[in-house]
Amino acid sequence: MKEILKNDWQELLKDEFEKPYYLNLRELLIEEYKNYEVFPKAEDIFNAFNYTPYSNLKVVILGQDPYHNFGQAHGLAFSVKEGVKIPPSLVNIYKELKEDLGLEIPSTGYLINWSKQGIMLLNTTLTVRAHSPMSHSKIGWELFTDRVIEVIDSGSRPVVFILWGNHAKSKMKLIKNEKHLVITGAHPSPLSANRGFFGSRPFSKANTFLESNNIEPPNWRV
Repeated sequence: MKEILKNDWQELLKDEFEKPYYLNLRELLIEEYKNYEVFPKAEDIFNAFNYTPYSNLKVVILGQDPYHNFGQAHGLAFSVKEGVKIPPSLVNIYKELKEDLGLEIPSTGYLINWSKQGIMLLNTTLTVRAHSPMSHSKIGWELFTDRVIEVIDSGSRPVVFILWGNHAKSKMKLIKNEKHLVITGAHPSPLSANRGFFGSRPFSKANTFLESNNIEPPNWRV
């Protein structure tokens, strides 16, 4: 079969790409990209996997679906490319990062350095129609990303799952391995950040857990 992912995720997930739901999803996406403006670009859909090999995985930050405005989504949850205005949720993530770890607020929303440090920025839905949030939320992506969470959960190496907001927290039922740490909190969007996101200190909690398991934590610098 054609190799879809560029690293060790391919072997871990290869069976998914042959399942009927994924084959249907692929056909639907071909039509969607042909007939609508869809984000991210097709070649960026799996960036969360390609930038964070399973062998380097330390933290999973779970988002919902990609940004739906032009020039924003590029395959990493919460991230935008260099030169793009930092979205409000990421502004709040940076505020908490400064409060928690004392890191200066970055001038860019490009989180590629997090990905390269083992922080997987995974949306539960990997594509979206322009200006239509959650438009691809029920076409099969959830089956795929649920399986990704199950694969990570079944691994022997401790991983931190950070679940912000009710949508992400609904995935807790998939995380059954007591070796892992699950951090939950309010979503960082302006609508909910004051209801339990600010002051939750997720970054230091993740680092403490990883250090206690003899895993070098990420430095969280963007």
